[in-house]
Amino acid sequence: MKSVLLIGLGRFGKNIAIELNKLGHEVLGIDHDEDKVNDMMDIITDARIGDSTNEAFLRTLGVNNFDICYVTISNDFQSSLETTYLLKELGAAFVVARAERDGQERFLLRNGADKVVYPEKQIAKWAAIRYSSYHIIDYIELDENNSLYEVDVPEEWIGKSIINLDIRRKYNLTVIGVKKNDVMNFTILPETVLTKDMNLLVLGEYKALKKCFKF
Repeated sequence: MKSVLLIGLGRFGKNIAIELNKLGHEVLGIDHDEDKVNDMMDIITDARIGDSTNEAFLRTLGVNNFDICYVTISNDFQSSLETTYLLKELGAAFVVARAERDGQERFLLRNGADKVVYPEKQIAKWAAIRYSSYHIIDYIELDENNSLYEVDVPEEWIGKSIINLDIRRKYNLTVIGVKKNDVMNFTILPETVLTKDMNLLVLGEYKALKKCFKF
């Protein structure tokens, strides 16, 4: 269990709060809007009404005692910048800030953010790749180049073993798991034979996957 300071209780902040609650973390929510604060009282551990750009107010929260501080302020980038800066100045251990537009990430990082999330851009990329491709069922981006993909077994691979396909050498992709009947098996042997009712968990670059699966 971690202690979390969540600043900004709009739609994105509320959804983060819901997920943090499911994970069993203690969450203190902050917003200047009384209605948003009251709306969150059944979801988070505690909430306060206040201006996060006010250093005196932030000091009362003891920000250095939280494991994570999220800055999820909506439609007010200046406040996000000021809040991020003040959190680090007051000793916040780890600050995750939200970007809403291109170019905001570098300013947030310069102002002290440890990590920046850009939910609209990230979900747009996921949706574009996921639903425009015939073979990709899901994917998780690991860095700018590499991702984990859950993919269908190509028709020409059905009935063949991992060692016979030689996927790593031919395509520069690594099969790290096989999913069958909604159960993922990470014990992959060279002799494992692929069947039509399987999905593969593959690690590699998108361009390599695209070449391999011809989409």
